[in-house]
Amino acid sequence: MASPKNEGFLTDEQREVMRLATRKAESLSSSPRSRGSFLAPGLKCKPGAAGKAPSVGGGGVRHVRRTHSGKPVRVKKDGAGGKGTWGKLIDTDADSCLDRNDPNYDSGEEPYELVAATVLTPVDDYKKSVVTIIEEYFTTGDVQLATSDLRDLGSDGYHHFFVKKLISMAMDRHDKEKEMASVLLSSLYADVISPAQIRQGFFMLLESVDDLAVDIPDAVNVIALFIARAVVDDILPPSFLTRVKTALSESSKGIQVIQIAEKSYLSAPHHAELVEQRWGGTVHITVEEVKKKITELLREYIESGDTAEACRCIRELGVSFFHHEVVKRALILAMEIQGSEPAIFMLLKEAAEECLISSSQMTKGFGRLAESLDDLSLDIPAAKSLFQMMVPKAVSEGWLDSSFYKSEGSAQNGTDEGYEKLKRYKEEIVTIIHEYFLSDDIPELTRSIQDLAAPEYNPIFIKKLITLSMERKNREREMASILLSTLSMGTFSRDDVINGFIILLESAEDTALDILDASNELALFLARAVIDDVLAPLNLEEISRKLPPNCSGSETVHMARTLISARHAGERLLRCWGGSTGWAMEDAKDKITKLLEEYESGGDVGEACHCIRDLGMPFFNHEVVKKALVMAMEKKSDRVLDFLHECFGEGLITINQMTKGFSRVRDGLDDLALDIPNAQEKFQTYIDHAKKHGWLLQSF
Repeated sequence: MASPKNEGFLTDEQREVMRLATRKAESLSSSPRSRGSFLAPGLKCKPGAAGKAPSVGGGGVRHVRRTHSGKPVRVKKDGAGGKGTWGKLIDTDADSCLDRNDPNYDSGEEPYELVAATVLTPVDDYKKSVVTIIEEYFTTGDVQLATSDLRDLGSDGYHHFFVKKLISMAMDRHDKEKEMASVLLSSLYADVISPAQIRQGFFMLLESVDDLAVDIPDAVNVIALFIARAVVDDILPPSFLTRVKTALSESSKGIQVIQIAEKSYLSAPHHAELVEQRWGGTVHITVEEVKKKITELLREYIESGDTAEACRCIRELGVSFFHHEVVKRALILAMEIQGSEPAIFMLLKEAAEECLISSSQMTKGFGRLAESLDDLSLDIPAAKSLFQMMVPKAVSEGWLDSSFYKSEGSAQNGTDEGYEKLKRYKEEIVTIIHEYFLSDDIPELTRSIQDLAAPEYNPIFIKKLITLSMERKNREREMASILLSTLSMGTFSRDDVINGFIILLESAEDTALDILDASNELALFLARAVIDDVLAPLNLEEISRKLPPNCSGSETVHMARTLISARHAGERLLRCWGGSTGWAMEDAKDKITKLLEEYESGGDVGEACHCIRDLGMPFFNHEVVKKALVMAMEKKSDRVLDFLHECFGEGLITINQMTKGFSRVRDGLDDLALDIPNAQEKFQTYIDHAKKHGWLLQSF
C-alpha cells in the first residue's frame, strides 16, 4: 500500500498549498472576492512548466491529480458540480475546460445546452389537420365525411383558413378537384362555415394571388372562376366583388381577378350554366365521361331499338346545354355503322318532338358536325356525301330548322377550283400536324408545308395547329408553340401569324363547345407568341381592333396582355406547358407494346383501355391493332382479340383505325411467316372474328 506521504501523487509542498487554498475559500464563502484573490501565491504556474499543477479556478475546491500519462487535471470534490448538479455557490471558474481526449473524461461534466423547440399554435395545428381532411376528400369524394371531420376539429373560428387552403390546393390539380372544391364549399356554407368566414377566406385568397401566380401561371383566371362559381352557387353575394376592390391594392393581381370574374364569367349570356359546367358540372363525372356515356347509350340504343329508354337516359344525364353533343355523336354513328341511320333518325325525331332536344341544340349539333367534316373524312371517306343526304331528310321530317339547310346548302355548293384546293389543303395539313405530334420532326414538317406550295393558306395552318394541340395534352401545346416560333423565322410572315390568331379568336366561341378552357388556352398561346418574339406586343392591339364587336376573343386578348404584364412573365410562360416536347414515335410504340404485354399476362382490360386513352394518339391506334394481332399470333392466344373488341365497344378504336391496323398486318404477312409459319391461317381467323363482331369492314 502506498504511504500517506505519496498518496494522490502530491508532494508535501503541494499539500500545503492546497490546505491554504481551502482555508481561504471557506473564509470567503459568505463574502466572495475577486477571482484573483482565491489563488495562493505558490499555485500560479508559468505556461509550459513541467511537473507543476495548474492553477485552481475560483470557487469550487478542487484536487489536482495526474492522469496515467502524467498530465495534471483538476478534480471536483465534495460532490460539487457532479453529474446532474449545478456546482457550489462560488464555483465560477469560467476558464476551466474539459479535455475529451482525457481517459478520465466524463460527459456528464459538460455544460448543459438549451435547444430551441418549435411550439405549434392552435392555428398551426388547425392548418395541419385540414390539409389531411382535404387530401382525403380529393381521394374519396365523400362530402359527408369531410363535413364530419371538419366539424370534429372544434375550431369554428379558423374556418376561413380552410376556405383558402381548399381552393389553393385544388388550383394545382385537375378540373375534377376544382369541381369537388366548389361542391364542398356549397355543402359547408352556413351549416359548418359561416357566410362571414366564406367571405374572409376568399378575401385572403385574393390577397395571396401574387404569391400563388409564381407557381401556378393561370392562378388569376382560376381564382376568378372560383369566385364566379361561388357567386353562382349563392355562397358569395355579388356585392362582395364591389366591396373587395376598395380593400385591395390597385397594383394587386386580386383586382385583375375581380375584373375577369365580372367581365368574362358573370356578364356572359347564360353565365350560370357556363360557370357551373366549366369543370365538368359534377364531382363524379367529367366532360370526357359525359361524352363516353353519350356514346354508350347511343350504341345500346342501336342494338336494342328502344327509343323510350334512350330518351330516358339522355334526360338522366342532366346536361341539356350539352345536347348538341348527342346530336353530333348520333350522326357520326349513323355514318360509321351501316344500317343504323333509320334508328338514329327515329331517336332524334322523338327527342325533338318531346322537346328533350331543343331546336337550337339540334341546329348546333348539325353545325358542329358540318364544321368537322374535313377531319371526319379522314376516318369516314364518304362523310361529306352522307351528311349532305342527312340534312334535307331531317328538314323534311320537321326536326331540323329549314334555315340550316339553306345556309348549309349555299356553302356546300361551292365546287369551284378554290374551294376544292382549300379542302385538299385542310385534309393534308391535318395529316402533317398529326405526324409532327408523333415524330417531333420539325424539318420534315417544314418540307411538307413547302411541298404544299400554298402560302396563302398559312393562317389556316396556324389555326389548325393550335386547335388540334388544344384538344391534346400539354406536350402537344408545347410542341405547337415551338413549331410556331420556328416557322416564323422564315416560312411564315408576321402577317400570317396575326391573321391565323384572328381566325382563331373569331371562332373561339365555337371552339369552346368542344374545349371548355379554350379562352384561357388561346390567351396562353397569344402570350407565349409574344414571349417567343413571334408577335410584337403592339400586334395584340392590331388583333383586337380587327376582331368583330362584342367578340369574346377581345377578352382573350386582354387576358393575354395580363399574362405578359405579370412579374417574371417570361419564365412562367416559357414553362406554362412543361417546356418539353415529350416522347417520340419509338417511345409511343414502346408504351403500346408494354401495355399489351401487361394485359396479356393477366392485366385488367379497363386499365389497358385507360392507358391507351392516356396516350392521347387516336390517329395512331392502328399501331395498337397491328401489335395486338402480331402478339396473338406469337403467343397463340386469342385474349388480345377480346381487348380489341372492348376498345371498339368503348369507341377508343374506330372501325377505320381497326381496318388500317389489319391492312398493315396483311402487308407484312410474308415477313411474319418466316417466324410464324401459320401466320396466314391465323390472320384469316382474326379477320372472320372481327367481321362477325362488327369491328372490321365487311369489304376488307
